[in-house]
Amino acid sequence: MLVLSAMSEIFDRDPRFSLVATASTAEGFLGTVMRVPVQIGIVDWKLPELGGQKLIEVLREQPDAPRIVVYGDPAKDLPRRALGAGAAGFSPRNGPVDGLLETCASVAAGQMVFPFLDVRDLQSDPIHQLTKRERALLEALSRGLSNRQIAAEFDISANTVKFHLSNLYEKLSVTSRTQAVAFFFSSRLAGSFPD
Repeated sequence: MLVLSAMSEIFDRDPRFSLVATASTAEGFLGTVMRVPVQIGIVDWKLPELGGQKLIEVLREQPDAPRIVVYGDPAKDLPRRALGAGAAGFSPRNGPVDGLLETCASVAAGQMVFPFLDVRDLQSDPIHQLTKRERALLEALSRGLSNRQIAAEFDISANTVKFHLSNLYEKLSVTSRTQAVAFFFSSRLAGSFPD
């Protein structure tokens, strides 16, 4: 709460910003932005309960959602993961406070602000080419579900499951269910599969 209070004070003092609200959980943040129009939101990647990544993914589905700046540790490929989730900016926790303010101002002006990221890395990881449905399908495969069970869970026909699996295998450059599941678990270990 000390960090939240200090950040609130910093934004209150800057005439470019109008602090609407603060929240200590992802759920609190969601509740606020659903009730009050917010242009920019700053979230910690490790928000309690839902987490920053899930929060950003949920917000992407909402009309008029705020642009999100992730404030966090730049290690462990976090800027790339934040960009992949749909954030509009990233500001390192260990950077100067003015850096966070400038990042927010730039994002408010319609820019995307990230430390240098080789965009080819984003494109080369097939996980980032999967649709939300394909990621859910891959996760279902990892639980050992049969095509029939997947069809029931997704409320689709067995033929549609086969069609989706064929597309999934092609995107992952694999030829079998076993290879797809192995890809899923290796991506989770590497931290590139969205939770």
